[in-house]
Amino acid sequence: MKKAAAIAALALASGTAAQQTAYGQCGGVGWTGPTSCVSGWTCVYSNDYYSQCVQGSAATTTKTTTTKTSTTKTTTTKTTTTSSTKTSSTKTTTTSSTKATTTLSTSKTTTKATTTSPPPTGAGCLVTAYASISSAVKSCSLITLSNISAPPSSTIDLQKLLPSATVVFAGLTTFGVTANDDFDPIVISGNNILITGAAGHTIDGGGPNYWDGQGSNGGSSKPDHFIVVKKTSNARITNLNIKNWPVHCFDMTGNEYLTVSGLNLDNSDGDAANSKSGGDPAAHNSDGFDISSSDYVTLENINVHNQDDCVAVTSGTHITVTGMYCYGGHGLSIGSIGGKSNNTVDTVTFSNSQIVNSENGCRIKTNSGTTGTVKNVVYSGITLSGITDYGIDVQQDYLNGGPTGDPTNGVTISGVSFIDVTGTVSSSAYDYYILCGSGSCSGFTFSGTSITGGKTSCNYGSCP
Repeated sequence: MKKAAAIAALALASGTAAQQTAYGQCGGVGWTGPTSCVSGWTCVYSNDYYSQCVQGSAATTTKTTTTKTSTTKTTTTKTTTTSSTKTSSTKTTTTSSTKATTTLSTSKTTTKATTTSPPPTGAGCLVTAYASISSAVKSCSLITLSNISAPPSSTIDLQKLLPSATVVFAGLTTFGVTANDDFDPIVISGNNILITGAAGHTIDGGGPNYWDGQGSNGGSSKPDHFIVVKKTSNARITNLNIKNWPVHCFDMTGNEYLTVSGLNLDNSDGDAANSKSGGDPAAHNSDGFDISSSDYVTLENINVHNQDDCVAVTSGTHITVTGMYCYGGHGLSIGSIGGKSNNTVDTVTFSNSQIVNSENGCRIKTNSGTTGTVKNVVYSGITLSGITDYGIDVQQDYLNGGPTGDPTNGVTISGVSFIDVTGTVSSSAYDYYILCGSGSCSGFTFSGTSITGGKTSCNYGSCP
């Protein structure tokens, strides 16, 4: 009896302790951590892959219906939350509704959520004007940026945050038009910091003001990098809703132990042509994440709809990318490698992700006539559908203007594993396309990999 009582007490204590802290993740597809929040905070749905603890006590009811077929998974979630936030001088009650539509497979999947929740301000600094950001960054450990409208040529500069500071984007964040390739609308740096978003927020990059079908390859001047994350240590970026970035979305360089999770990146408005794009999609070079010279970076449970690489790793070590949903772009990429200040990629894993209606699936590209090293790369549990160019693509002849067809040996690629990479490509596409230089590729393995629908071109011995 004593032993049973002790076990019961331990279980109760464990259950009580298993509560997520402020602004932490508390739910989502594949989430195995705490699903309740500490006192005064409530778990609020953001998207299928991410729910977050935001401030305010709440009563929440959730109804979930799931229907499965051989090709489609449809999930409908309805969440209703009522919250109230009170500080020493103010009491705020806010009601908002958010509806989101997310495609989760090759057929149409719709997820609708209704959320009532205030932007979390806590006892920190609530900033409602761009001019007040710099002083808040210097003095506050909890900053809520609410409905910020940044003037032209004005960066939301979060480079000097206090150690362990939290920044919450709330409402609608916008930027004045700035026709400058070197302008960075948001810059983030710091130690042990958290950058997150309140329920219902949006960060709008104003892409339609710039898009001309050429991206960073020409045309009018436009901000080349929308959000720059540099020289962070033990930082977290979670639960951000970003739309219509001008060219590349995230530029991540010089970081260590960075975790990015639960983001929605939506550049779908750039799929259509406009008056400047000559019939091509208006948005171009719209990479989701560009990672360079960084170590121990994790991207997880993220939706990306864009027109270029979903993720591109050009240098760095110990990079983990998992739970991605990539739509419309160029897939999960290593490269291009070569001709840069850092040309080493070591220990990168892409896993448990979907690539849908995209040009490429899994791609490693190295630049012709350059040097570098790519080693210890794993693609595992990647599902492809609607691929128009390459299912698996390894090329050593890459130039931004297009491949040359003549591979070079300067960049070595070794220890690459394709495990359970499956799916289909169009009849004009390549299931597998591997073009290595003479002796510059080694240690490629294929296990449980099956891509069908197209043709194959491979000058490496063990291709499927």
